[in-house]
Amino acid sequence: MAPRTNGIGVQVENARICVVMVGLPARGKSFIAQKAQRYLTWLSIPAATFNVGNYRRTDAPQPPADFFDTNNQEGERKRRAAAEAAVADMLRWFKKGGVVGILDATNSTKERRKWVLDIMSQNNIEVIFVESKCDDENLIMMNIRDVKTTSPDYQGQDPETAALDFRNRIRNYEKVYKSLNEDGDEEDLTYLKIMNVGKQVIINRIRDYLQSRIVYYLMNIHIRPRSVWLSRHGESMLNLEGRIGGDAELSQRGEEYARKLPELVLESVGSDRPLTVWTSTLKRTIATARHLPKHYNQLQWKALDELDAGVCDGMTYQEIADLYPDDFQARDEDKYNYRYRGGESYRDVVIRLEPIMMELERSEDILIISHQAVIRCIYAYFMQKSQEESPWVPVPLHTLIKLTPRAYGTEVQTYKANIQAVSTWRGKGSTAKHEDPSPEKSFFKTH
Repeated sequence: MAPRTNGIGVQVENARICVVMVGLPARGKSFIAQKAQRYLTWLSIPAATFNVGNYRRTDAPQPPADFFDTNNQEGERKRRAAAEAAVADMLRWFKKGGVVGILDATNSTKERRKWVLDIMSQNNIEVIFVESKCDDENLIMMNIRDVKTTSPDYQGQDPETAALDFRNRIRNYEKVYKSLNEDGDEEDLTYLKIMNVGKQVIINRIRDYLQSRIVYYLMNIHIRPRSVWLSRHGESMLNLEGRIGGDAELSQRGEEYARKLPELVLESVGSDRPLTVWTSTLKRTIATARHLPKHYNQLQWKALDELDAGVCDGMTYQEIADLYPDDFQARDEDKYNYRYRGGESYRDVVIRLEPIMMELERSEDILIISHQAVIRCIYAYFMQKSQEESPWVPVPLHTLIKLTPRAYGTEVQTYKANIQAVSTWRGKGSTAKHEDPSPEKSFFKTH
């Protein structure tokens, strides 16, 4: 029978951790929470975010700033009820096998933090506080602009009115806000403080491996707005034959795409500011990058090479089905975990991509030119695609993808070169050389 792998990507034993976000509004807390959940889920660690604002919106969908004044008793009652509901749901989720639950709220007073800590401790759940603290006015204004355009609290409202109201909301929180251990009486807590988008980081009492993994990741993430660009290599000679893997040259149409790519990048970036280009070590990605502007720095990463198909490298799907029928069926049944004989699985690719993703998180203006399976794994990271979905995501040739992470999700834009290419997508059970995905399989908004 075909070799299989099981289990989660990182062994976490019986650890259960509640990550408690701390900080004033417009400090990137929801963005950090979403990124942490996305990263852990991508590594097969069960993680979920419990946003107290979402619970509060059931009773107060678009409240004015004075709702958040501590002297507003009705507002205070509703906000407390929302926090209690979020924590109760999190505890139920932990009992069903959850590993890392993220409580996304301001948690701006010592009393609120102690309340959360006591409840979690009673349930044998570790607690790590993560505070985003910022006094950089330009960054705060950027976050306010982002929130007022993406937050459900301000949907359909005049942007200037929304910005003013949000400013007033922040002032209400500032009246009672206490930074972690500001008075020296929270030094026994496990916490991470991120100041001004990582310019300074304070780590206190990190206790185990999983906590250290979470902290290391959060120390490297961006909370400034930015985009990442993804592209597959141009069509290759093996693509024309429907063969997987290999280290083939570009086809004539693939060469055309390589010449067109600088124009697509310029259109998408909107200026001639330089990008850093990461390619795999394989000829077809390096050739695709060779016409990009000379002032673009280019780096080759072995970790960006295509999924290793082992003994099936260079075969068509029909040949694999004929020679290894059990393997062909096993891969269709569990494509994420199936490992080619002498090769890799999608899970293996994710594990080798983790250092790349860490570097990507601390970098700006990156264009990645890689391969179908690798782009699928990176896309799944940004778009929170499940293990069931990610290996089947259509990633067409001759298309530039722009991903822009926001506080409430990731925006996707695509730029097509309008240069014909074969389809390398394959539906479950199919052995077709070239098969176009059905329209409902497409996740991309095209420009």
